[in-house]
Amino acid sequence: MKTKIFLNLPVKDLNKAVAFYNELGFSTNPKFTNEKGACIVIDENIFVMLLVEEFYQTFTNKQICDAATTSEVLISISLDSREQVDKMIEKAIKAGGVDYIPAKDYGWMYQRTFLDVDNHHWEIFYMDESQIPESM
Repeated sequence: MKTKIFLNLPVKDLNKAVAFYNELGFSTNPKFTNEKGACIVIDENIFVMLLVEEFYQTFTNKQICDAATTSEVLISISLDSREQVDKMIEKAIKAGGVDYIPAKDYGWMYQRTFLDVDNHHWEIFYMDESQIPESM
């Protein structure tokens, strides 16, 4: 079996969170979805588990942070072009997300950032590895 990544994120309103990610073009896996959580398919081996806060809390003894004021994690996704990065940000804004940090263009990498409807921080970028400077 190939390694799979499951990012688990607490959400306040499951239906709103699922609708947000579906608007970005990601599908929902019904096998792992119920009233407590939903599985969003990012790629073949990458998934986001959206868990209502009460259910999320059963997996940890730590307090759930307020993602509006505290950084919990930076989630990054690479796309195939700068245009795809811009389109993803446009979709995120249209679906209720926030264009969080102005675009950064390093020449070899183009990056934009959005916050989802629960204020989780997403870095969306395009990188041309053939253009990475030798002195990084």
